[in-house]
Amino acid sequence: MDGLRHWFPGKRVDQIAMAKDWLQILSAAKPPWGIPDAEVSELRQLTEVAEELLAMAMSGERTKVVTAECKTAFEELYEKMRFLKGHYFLSPPLVDSDFISLGLTPKDSTRTPVPPPNAQAEADIGRPGPHLLILYLRPLSGSPPDPHRSDYGFRIYWGVMPAGGAAVEAATSSKRELVKIPVNGDELPHSRFTRRKKELFDFPQEDSGKTVYFCVRYENAKGEPGPWGPMFSTFIP
Repeated sequence: MDGLRHWFPGKRVDQIAMAKDWLQILSAAKPPWGIPDAEVSELRQLTEVAEELLAMAMSGERTKVVTAECKTAFEELYEKMRFLKGHYFLSPPLVDSDFISLGLTPKDSTRTPVPPPNAQAEADIGRPGPHLLILYLRPLSGSPPDPHRSDYGFRIYWGVMPAGGAAVEAATSSKRELVKIPVNGDELPHSRFTRRKKELFDFPQEDSGKTVYFCVRYENAKGEPGPWGPMFSTFIP
């Protein structure tokens, strides 16, 4: 368990309920705890999409496509909630009553601290088939290892750019395609956390031939990130 999945193990209704509780707390005129408005807006959007697809999946509209879209929507919602928990729901500034209002167990002040990662990560790329890429994740060559709980897993950031850069419509849509070559990981719009050493990416078929940029960094068990690894890119087959 990573501390969040425990609260809704396989129960999508519970996940929606928790996300709505968070939104109610975070939807103040000025979101608390230094959380940017954009993060709250993205949580709201992901919650609405997941709730809508869940309703379709539980109705007569259910198809294999709807089921797959529903699964993806809940994975994206979970990752956003995990990101918020790991980066903003911290003690301090949160106190026990704040964690309880969020449906979380207050932090145990007696636990052994886990330092953030110092090591860097990178990946080799495999191309198993059309519009498929595999990242083989590993420490950056020469990077000193961290304690096990510091290098808990990898967060992979990525962004797709068509030739010449994305048009405004594609850049502002849910795909958030890149308009220019990124220079650091902060400019990559998508991320995914994994504890696996091998991660498969299945891009939409229409993305074949576009360039995808990646950057990887370690996260510890609390969601605290380490330094960015090198940026790398490849074409989508």
